Amino acid sequence: MFIPLHDDNPTVRKPVATLLIIAINVVSFVWFLGLSPQRSHGVQFHRGFVPARVAQLTHPEPLRVSFEEVVPGPFGSEMLVERQVTLQPVRGEILLSLLTCMFLHGGWLHLIGNMWFLWLFGNNVEDRLGSIWFCILYLIGGLLASGCHWLSSPSSTAPVIGASGAVAAILGAYAITWPWARVRTLVFLFVLITTIDLPALLVLGLWFVGQVLAGTQQLEAGVAGGVAFWAHAGGFLAGVFLMPLLSAAISPPASQVIIQEKGYDTNWPNC
Repeated sequence: MFIPLHDDNPTVRKPVATLLIIAINVVSFVWFLGLSPQRSHGVQFHRGFVPARVAQLTHPEPLRVSFEEVVPGPFGSEMLVERQVTLQPVRGEILLSLLTCMFLHGGWLHLIGNMWFLWLFGNNVEDRLGSIWFCILYLIGGLLASGCHWLSSPSSTAPVIGASGAVAAILGAYAITWPWARVRTLVFLFVLITTIDLPALLVLGLWFVGQVLAGTQQLEAGVAGGVAFWAHAGGFLAGVFLMPLLSAAISPPASQVIIQEKGYDTNWPNC
């Protein structure tokens, strides 16, 4: 297991969009925490991405989904009860869920993990593309990630929430643009815990391979699972393919010369 801590890849512009996206996710999560269990389930099904709802775009029929919920029982115990929600074929809601699902998270670790990776690698991608195109890459990557999850589990009724697919697109963009940037990484090897500088391509490449292997295991087992691994893999590949196209069309910041004069190798892609 390994956790990237920071990279040796300076920037020249403030990551305004990166910070804004992080702030929106944090505010959304705090709001989500304050909801009642019944209301939070409703938000997940109506604002999260439910792959089976895509079929409602062409076959407008209500979709009834059963799920289990833990409720308080007698004498301080807990009980597992079955609930049901009916999802109406509202085209606007279905399409909007592809966007809103990127700004909801199921727990603190889910949120912190996504936002840490976004902050660590997103600032450089935003520095290269500018805030507007960075946001476009982020959103398109998230949409393509949801599309990959749908292709892997088109009949799944489990709502998918989280920024993982969009963040994965940023990871792919970083890996293809600065593959040899040094990333200080916390490594866990059995009982040994240490830090080591590794190339970004190795750190992010291993992460990508892990998502593919986990997604393959899910397909072989015939279950959707609790993590949308194919959304992660799809988002990463989206970033890998989209970043060179955007880099070719968008000039790097003029102030990059400041970094080069200090002796850093920015590894900008050819434009």
